Amino acid sequence: MLIRDGKNFTKGLLLAITFFIILIAMFLPLFEGGLNFLEKSDQIFNSISKGSTQYVAALEKKNQEYLGKTFKVDVKSKTAETGQHIAKIFTTAGATVTGQGSHLQISGDLGLVLKSALKDSDAMFYNKDSELATKYGFSGRDSMYAWWSGLKEMDKDLKRQAKFKEAAFVDSILKKAVEVSYNYFTVVPESAYSSAGILAFLLVFYVVYTLWWGYAIFFLFEGIGLQMTASAKKEH
Repeated sequence: MLIRDGKNFTKGLLLAITFFIILIAMFLPLFEGGLNFLEKSDQIFNSISKGSTQYVAALEKKNQEYLGKTFKVDVKSKTAETGQHIAKIFTTAGATVTGQGSHLQISGDLGLVLKSALKDSDAMFYNKDSELATKYGFSGRDSMYAWWSGLKEMDKDLKRQAKFKEAAFVDSILKKAVEVSYNYFTVVPESAYSSAGILAFLLVFYVVYTLWWGYAIFFLFEGIGLQMTASAKKEH
């Protein structure tokens, strides 16, 4: 290989070597719990993301207008076990449940049922799954899956009954409370403000690290005489 510009080639080589040294270090388990840099970064971003998805308080306030409003829906579940879990959580919430197995009929006070769903979602959001296990006799994740399955079926049946306002609110609780608490379980919520320093560092690092490799390639190509030039204009 012919090196035409030793200075630029050396710059590029040093940048490339240090780039790969840092890359290797990023995959080493250097953080608590045996996490590497990428896993730790992902954990931080998940925590900040979770901290910005706490909607339970706002939903509880809106739920006040549904207290005292009655509902009656048919609920079908994929398995008999899930049906038993749905029956348990809705009964505990004050609803009346008839039927058995995977096909249930549920009726009661809509506001009270949704209030219970929000309370359980809040506990699960803060990783207090043991509270749900004590309350229902099965795991927190199974409890939230039962809420998800039951509320999803409730949403469908309310729409069939043309109760679109109630269905829309049930869907809001399903997506903003139940799904959030289930998907982010075990993640510790953090606010972007409290993690502003580390967040800024990670964002700057990713930008600088990307440019780092770009400049390494640029100087290496300069060193061996490869340059990008505009193509000559053809005359006709």
